[in-house]
Amino acid sequence: MQISQSVDYAYLRQLVFGLSQNVLDPGRDYLFETRLTKVLRNEGMTHLEELVRHLKLKRNPVLERSVAEALTINETSFFRDSRPFELLRTELLPRLIESRRTGRGLRFWSAACSTGQEAYSLGMLMLEHFPLLAGWNLRIEGTDICAEVVGKAQAGRYHRIEMNRGLPARSIVRYFDHLGEDWTIKPEVKKMCNFRQANLCGPQLPFNRAEDRFDVIFLRNVMLYFSHETRKTLLAGIHRVLAPDGILFLGSSEQPADPSIWTAVLAGGTCYFRPKSMETAHPPIGAPAKLESGGGASWRRATCP
Repeated sequence: MQISQSVDYAYLRQLVFGLSQNVLDPGRDYLFETRLTKVLRNEGMTHLEELVRHLKLKRNPVLERSVAEALTINETSFFRDSRPFELLRTELLPRLIESRRTGRGLRFWSAACSTGQEAYSLGMLMLEHFPLLAGWNLRIEGTDICAEVVGKAQAGRYHRIEMNRGLPARSIVRYFDHLGEDWTIKPEVKKMCNFRQANLCGPQLPFNRAEDRFDVIFLRNVMLYFSHETRKTLLAGIHRVLAPDGILFLGSSEQPADPSIWTAVLAGGTCYFRPKSMETAHPPIGAPAKLESGGGASWRRATCP
């Protein structure tokens, strides 16, 4: 796509980085042309030059957030990459349930929940396969930097095209109500989930109290355009709020910036991570996946897909 030579893209890249920590390469400047169309329309503008001039002239935190949110990636679907969900069903959740029998509670965090399909998938998984959890305190927290997608997650209403991506027919019938071209998640799943807007790269994580420990955290495809230092800081915070025997799922092409505090485990055709301090006390399911140095402070996953 041809981009305008008169737009200060460097200013826009810095604005996005300052608010979301997403590092945008100049080669991807075309994204501003495609992603900011709605922002321009809402502001009554027709050209990016107008938007940049307006932002430079006077600080507008609401508009700045709209620009940063428009550049986030909100791709998601129900049971996306089914392997982590299958591993939870067959091996990981049974172990966690056994160790939580006294407190009778489990907490999950979909840390970049987008429009909510990941969080609702977790809810359906537990209702479908773990009836013994009836009466337990089950909480699924969903957070995202983008207010628009959080609003859709809270509504729990999806078009039939979204429903056809990853959901078997039996789940649609059991867990959704049909409304014209849309389907709405039923109350029994919805009540398990709580959604709110949050910036993972803000001054502190949205959950930072001692009681905010999570048993399972999904942080998938969030850090693709983060710097090494941003990934390191975020994952250190995630480490603090994950239970000592908890489970972390990253995207298939992502890895910890600081492997000294994580154990990578290959199981069920996928890879998950555990706080390294628990490696000796609780041998993980599956085989530890070797983490090799990629030079300097950069690391790559050697045997995880």
